[in-house]
Amino acid sequence: MRGRLGERLVAHVRTWRPYTLWYVGLVGMAGHAVTTDRHPFTELAAAWTVPTLIWVAAHYLGDYFDAELDALSKPQRPIPAGLIRPRTAVWCGALLATAAAAVAAAVNYRTLVLIVVGIGGAMAYNALLKAKGLLGNLVRGSLTGAALVFGAMTASDWPPAEVLVFVPVFWAHDAASNLVGTLRDISGDRAGGYSTFAVRHGLRTAVHTAAALYALAVSVATAGLLTLPEGRVGGLVTLVIAAGLGGGAFGMLFASGPAPTAVVALRAHEVLVVERMLLAAALLVPSLEAPVVIAFLAPMLAVTLGTQQAMRARHEFPQAAPAYSGDGTATAPATSS
Repeated sequence: MRGRLGERLVAHVRTWRPYTLWYVGLVGMAGHAVTTDRHPFTELAAAWTVPTLIWVAAHYLGDYFDAELDALSKPQRPIPAGLIRPRTAVWCGALLATAAAAVAAAVNYRTLVLIVVGIGGAMAYNALLKAKGLLGNLVRGSLTGAALVFGAMTASDWPPAEVLVFVPVFWAHDAASNLVGTLRDISGDRAGGYSTFAVRHGLRTAVHTAAALYALAVSVATAGLLTLPEGRVGGLVTLVIAAGLGGGAFGMLFASGPAPTAVVALRAHEVLVVERMLLAAALLVPSLEAPVVIAFLAPMLAVTLGTQQAMRARHEFPQAAPAYSGDGTATAPATSS
């Protein structure tokens, strides 16, 4: 009995994807930091907490909507494996979304519009748009842009123009990383009838499109940081480090030829999971200053790296991951070690 309970608790932690858990909250904090030079703990905490609660709620609801697809290609995941019941996933998602709405209302009731948009957008993405090509990736990216706006509204009634400049950064970046994430799922998506961009247009086109979106994100971030009145140098240095990691991720994809294996796609996405935390930090440094940002970013990065190493391949691949031919069909297994 005790072993089964522990297994279920681990299944919930796996559903949270702890290696992605910290990023969207950092984006919310970035929105706050760009808006004001005053940083009360309660406002910063809300800027991190609300987007994070919605992020985890979206994982529960997304796994619920993907249960049939996961049963085909990822039967080891908690719902198809029978470790979390579908209705439990719905209840967990609903409770987390309700908690997010309660905190948001307490901070700034106007943000409830963003909460509704965020939850509705996440459900629409997982239930419908995920299978609709590039539109799904773009909608998914817009949800992180909304997190930036929410963070700004923890410090102001409405988001100022200097924050809105950065919204395309996270929209384009997360559309790109989401597109990279679909590269490892192309065989299962095709089998399940999910017409993702990679399924429709092939791996090569998907990689080039993701790289273009990533380049757009970095370009807009650079231009936006140059408009800040102070602290630009620290922000730009952090952005250069992030861009170096991002370039390395796409370098892996391009170096693997016209058809990256699922394992290569996963490795590239793992790099982007770390890189995007530094991207958000680039907006935090000008206002909070580098030592403060490093103090809370370092443990987040440590948890991210550790949990990716311990959990991620097991979450994505049952035993072995297929390699793909140029048209995206499976050809031979590749180990996930």
